[in-house]
Amino acid sequence: MSLAERLAASPAVAAAREAAAGFDAWIVGGAVREAALGHPVGDVDVAVAGDERALARAIARRGRGVAFPLSERFGTWRALAGDRSWGVDVTRLRAQDIEGDLALRDFTVNALAVPLPALDPPLDPHGGLADLERGLLRAVSERSFADDPLRVLRAARIAAGLGLEVEEGTLALARAAAPRAGEPAGERQLAELRLLISGPAPVRGLELLDRLGATAHVLPEVEALRGVEQNPNHHLDVHGHVIEVLRQLLGVERELERYAGERATELAALLAEPLADEMTRGQALRLGALVHDLGKPATRGERGGYVTFVGHDRVGAEIVGGLCRRLRTSAELRRHLQALTLHHLRLGFMVWERPVSRRRVHAYLRATEPVAADVTLLSVADRLAARGQGEVASEEVVSAHLELAREMIGAALDWRREGPPRLPLRGDELARELRIERGPELGRLLRELEAAAYAGEVATREEAVALARELAAR
Repeated sequence: MSLAERLAASPAVAAAREAAAGFDAWIVGGAVREAALGHPVGDVDVAVAGDERALARAIARRGRGVAFPLSERFGTWRALAGDRSWGVDVTRLRAQDIEGDLALRDFTVNALAVPLPALDPPLDPHGGLADLERGLLRAVSERSFADDPLRVLRAARIAAGLGLEVEEGTLALARAAAPRAGEPAGERQLAELRLLISGPAPVRGLELLDRLGATAHVLPEVEALRGVEQNPNHHLDVHGHVIEVLRQLLGVERELERYAGERATELAALLAEPLADEMTRGQALRLGALVHDLGKPATRGERGGYVTFVGHDRVGAEIVGGLCRRLRTSAELRRHLQALTLHHLRLGFMVWERPVSRRRVHAYLRATEPVAADVTLLSVADRLAARGQGEVASEEVVSAHLELAREMIGAALDWRREGPPRLPLRGDELARELRIERGPELGRLLRELEAAAYAGEVATREEAVALARELAAR
């Protein structure tokens, strides 16, 4: 199948072709690159010499959808299909002609254009197709990174995602621009980091950020983990450990049945749910793996020659909050990442309490809600990544952790589906029975009753009232 045929198979391209009559327009960038690689083409970018709003609206009409402005600065409108199955971003040319527009783009593999509606022949003034064949990522010009330092992040993301090597001259240009990589707006940095962490090779993407010299400027909190040595349970410093946790999490994703048993399909569906900032829960969990130990440098200490990180979960949650505010994440994503960080140690402590009581399971689910399943999976990757010589890293303890995690994932999924146990009476009814006012004491009693109900200790109204009287008398 030719490049043009692969483009023509895309519903988004089909709508753009129908709407392009009377316009000087081109399919540009990623869609052309993906078609050249033989990949399916989804959403597309269109460059137009003229009215981007008019073309976007014409495309939206073909898809029985909507069109709306996306960026006033770049003159971009988005057309969405009525069923939201595809989208087309339409941007007016940034130069007098398409050749000039392509010369302003970041990398040669993105400086490609195919005219509408003909789809043939492709415009490739900078040799992007040849670079794809050679497996190279090369800057269009020496000003590529100077014009937009965010392209340093994009270089790592695209090279990792497509399996390309960064060309030596481009590598030098990116390194020179790396100190400015943290200057673009936080939401733009977040968009690139989201695509990197969600892509097919996030570990290589992060390694390329290091190689380009950008980590210290974009993720200084992660850079601060480098060289922070740990106790004998770990074989890596903290920076190496969080990268290994992410690597292990990717393996867990591929073998969910091994870690979740018969609940693997249900867990996969949970991880695929949209969360916030165009990320699924699974993609947010990958980011959580990267940031869960950010509190370790500030809490490192020694007791009797043994390295400790007491409180790094709480301190780390605060640092994650600051990182999210700098990147201008949504409050929902920030709370989610903070919860993963705050609770990532809980299951590890419970391993020493096995067999775990129903009341203890309830306490875990209540404390970690709504990330109980997510953070349990994070704890699995965290345990697999610690391959030192200490007791916690022993085969026996690791096996016990994985067994408990499998049980807790099932409990978390049940809780998510069914909710907490329903009490046989309401709070106001309990207050009347005990002749107490609403307040902290009533709340405490209700929490105790919920735990008892989860453990199967109370089932009727009479049993609940009797237990509440006993607890109140204490």
